[in-house]
Amino acid sequence: MKVLKVILFLFVTNLCAQDILSLKHRSQIIDKIIKERIDNLLPEIMNKEDVDMWIIIAREYNEDPIIKTFLPSTWLNARRRTILVIYNNNKELETVSISRYDFGKIFKSIWNKEKLPNQWKALSNYIIKKNPNKIAINISENYALADGLVKTDYEGLLKFLPDRYIKKLVSSEPIAVSWIEQRSPSEMNIYSQLVEITHNIIKEAFSTKVITPGITSTDDVVWWLRQKVSSLGLSTWFHPTVDVQRKDNSDLYSFDSKSKYDIIYPGDLVHCDFGISYLRLNTDCQQLAYVLKPNEKDAPIELKEAFEKGNRVQDLLTDSFEKGRSGNYILKKALDLGFKEGLRPQIYTHPLGLFGHSAGTTIGMWDSQQGVKGSGEYLLNFNTAYAIELNTRVYIKSWKKDVRIMLEEAGYYDEQGFRYINGRQNKLILIGEKTGNIH
Repeated sequence: MKVLKVILFLFVTNLCAQDILSLKHRSQIIDKIIKERIDNLLPEIMNKEDVDMWIIIAREYNEDPIIKTFLPSTWLNARRRTILVIYNNNKELETVSISRYDFGKIFKSIWNKEKLPNQWKALSNYIIKKNPNKIAINISENYALADGLVKTDYEGLLKFLPDRYIKKLVSSEPIAVSWIEQRSPSEMNIYSQLVEITHNIIKEAFSTKVITPGITSTDDVVWWLRQKVSSLGLSTWFHPTVDVQRKDNSDLYSFDSKSKYDIIYPGDLVHCDFGISYLRLNTDCQQLAYVLKPNEKDAPIELKEAFEKGNRVQDLLTDSFEKGRSGNYILKKALDLGFKEGLRPQIYTHPLGLFGHSAGTTIGMWDSQQGVKGSGEYLLNFNTAYAIELNTRVYIKSWKKDVRIMLEEAGYYDEQGFRYINGRQNKLILIGEKTGNIH
């Protein structure tokens, strides 16, 4: 643990200067965090759900999403057929690999192919030896991330497993979702810096260093974002979007198929949707900027007030967080409060962490404002992260039209309540703003 703390200290120190860790240092952090999560988080989850065995099966290039969360840092994919078994007897957690190779340092292979060529028989023998009460496998109706067991591997398992153990098979959904959604202390120690990197990249993108009004297109900014992330040795988990809203055209935004190639002009309200992947965590952020006209020093008051209403919807949502309440309950409460105040909100907030659109408590979708079946019924837990994603429509009199204040920021929920992981945008970014030493 001391080694991990030293690495994390170096990580935070480096990121203050916006340095990105070397691949070797990233590898050390990733492996330490995986071990920390397995040692401290996994037994608690399995005990809570009264599951004493969890089996994860995947084949190379057709990986179960869950197996990616266990991959050693030097593995980019599963190898051949990889079978991981986690056995929890309430005293000790046993992690084995019934595969041709050790799965890193934690899952040691116990299968000798030369002595027993049939991998499925080796798995069956191990199950019989341990005699578990419940055997969780990755099948799930509500979460794609927990539904990674493919038909071929399911049939292979059933073919060699005695009937009395087939009857013990259960969906891993409760433990899989808990495993994915919960953040460890070490993960939260570094998450703020990931969001800081994201914010800083957006700030640079929304500046005259990147945008020349009247020349630069929204698509130019999109590709600048992609190139910037690549140059830092990082990756994006989705293709960014950049779009504009303005006085004299239709209500453009990122899903209308028109604004992809818009030229950005003075007086535009510019919006981005952007996220990075780093150290196996993900960010997801939407921010807004205003392009100053030549005679302007600030954004129009109407747009500034509209932005404040977007912040207000964020507050109404996060103030509604309550452990043990469903996403659908929280959604309805926040929307009702918003409408009562005369706002026109849409909320589509999702879990964030090991995946961008992660598993856990879903609080609305843009096209499901009455609630979400399945994941919207999942109860809110502590030590979980979310992309606080939403918008509110605001009528701008001088434009004679509505604008959408679309915002998204990473947040964390624990026993102390909700907090933004690295703050949130509370005013419009001004493109073309003069620096303090120029008059």
